[in-house]
Amino acid sequence: MASGLTTADSTAKLLSDLKIDAGDWPPTLVKNLHLLSPDQIQSGKMLLEMGQSHLFQHWAEPGVDDDQKKAFFTQLSKLNSSYPGGLASYIKTARELLADSKAGKNPYDGFTPSVPIGEVLSLGDDNFIKFEDVGVKEAKNAAFVLVAGGLGERLGYNGIKVALPAETTTGTCFLQLYIESILALQEASSRLTQGTCQKEIPFVIMTSDDTHTCTLDLLESNSYFGMKASQVKLLKQEKVACLDDNDARLALDPHNKYKIQTKPHGHGDVHSLLYSSGLLNVWHDSRLRWVIFFQDTNGLLFKAIPASLGVSATKEYHVNSLAVPRKAKEAIGGITKLTHSDGRSMVINVEYNQLDPLLRATEHPDGDVNCETGYSPFPGNINQLILELDPYIKELTKTGGAVKEFVNPKYKDASKTSFKSSTRLECMMQDYPKTLPPSARVGFTAGVQVEDPVQQVFNNQEVEVWPRVTWKPKWGITFAEIQSKVGGGCFISQKSTMALKGRHIFLENLTLDGTLIINSSDDAKVKVGGSIKNKGWLIERIDYKDITFPEELRIRGFKIEKKEQLEKTYGNFCY
Repeated sequence: MASGLTTADSTAKLLSDLKIDAGDWPPTLVKNLHLLSPDQIQSGKMLLEMGQSHLFQHWAEPGVDDDQKKAFFTQLSKLNSSYPGGLASYIKTARELLADSKAGKNPYDGFTPSVPIGEVLSLGDDNFIKFEDVGVKEAKNAAFVLVAGGLGERLGYNGIKVALPAETTTGTCFLQLYIESILALQEASSRLTQGTCQKEIPFVIMTSDDTHTCTLDLLESNSYFGMKASQVKLLKQEKVACLDDNDARLALDPHNKYKIQTKPHGHGDVHSLLYSSGLLNVWHDSRLRWVIFFQDTNGLLFKAIPASLGVSATKEYHVNSLAVPRKAKEAIGGITKLTHSDGRSMVINVEYNQLDPLLRATEHPDGDVNCETGYSPFPGNINQLILELDPYIKELTKTGGAVKEFVNPKYKDASKTSFKSSTRLECMMQDYPKTLPPSARVGFTAGVQVEDPVQQVFNNQEVEVWPRVTWKPKWGITFAEIQSKVGGGCFISQKSTMALKGRHIFLENLTLDGTLIINSSDDAKVKVGGSIKNKGWLIERIDYKDITFPEELRIRGFKIEKKEQLEKTYGNFCY
């Protein structure tokens, strides 16, 4: 401080230099301005202009809690920089959405739903195999993005979901399965396109404060499951500010009056993170064409990726939503074409609790009902997207990666004037198409069930139980590849378990009633046939409340009792 100047004089000079009139600023803030940098003072001005003076109401006198006051502005800077358009834009959008929520505004007013155009695939037919072949060739031009910002608490598991076993036969975790599947696609794509050197497929994982460290530890402790560390990029999403009321006043942390309360924003952040990271331009310069998004616990996804990518390439879709057959009114969103009375249209996911009333309100008196196929004509959304890179970059350049948000406040009563607890804006990855122009080519790809499974009950839930057959992705990444390794009249009983852990394993005239495990090196060629019968591995129910079992078993409601198995291991050139 200059000699002879009081703190008040110094503050007045600083405000004058910044051309700020602080006449109506909270005295508790003005007294502490000398602690702040010019940029922080400008941030404080922004908050006051956005009606957030309450944040400074309980600030202490200078000399008390000064470090916490500075920490407040450090957090403020982070919240401001991590949201497209900054915190002022967040508050403005929140006020608009909260006003709509209080008024009960229907987000689909003026829209008429119809069944979108898409490709329905039947596993194993000529069309399916054709699309798979195209998709494998295109895989070398793709990047994969895994959205993994959430913990497994909703499932009854306190760890990161990608560490959960994808299946209980081998215990392979989801992250290992995903990486091995990408590597198998990478190799197959290079082989089919006769590449002189294998093109590495980029893999991005979106994490959060809750999952980042554990995800990195899982990768590093397992040597990235065989993938080069340079292929993997982790992008960490930040949380957003919580809102206390319909005026979008920011909520303070109940345990710290110098900290804004925050909550997750949702997996829609993946788009802004990719845009701000610069990775999209790197991929463009590397002549990639596709970005494939998927979520953290979908173990069957890569069985559908090759054919779905083939559909995108053949149909030249800008956006391809992977979907599954869906029973009418089933608790899963439906892929729907919405056409507005003003001519606008879009193909997006409509949540199941909104789809039925929307149909009833628009000349579909029966609402969401099954058609002649036994399923709803609106296929089920599974939050897996394939986007064409160039149109994606063009769109994000306009939006900064922001997607349409929503707010879901829990009101105390019917007046909708106050909340039970603070709320926040949320966004979803699959809502990206909402901002696209009508010229965008948006479609879906769906598969069909081929036979009815056996029904059993675990944790009071009826589930489908099949023979437990699992294989390493390198054994077969496409239907055609798997078909080429299975010959004759093979039969596997419903109670059987089979695990194939090798590249060149051929099944011919195999009859299995029990458990068979085959391990082989990449160079070994192994033929398996004949009749194999043993006591096998049995599925035994367990009580999810029984803490003597690990969480990953309790959430499933069963464990594997390994009674008997035939296990064989083969080295090089065995046949």
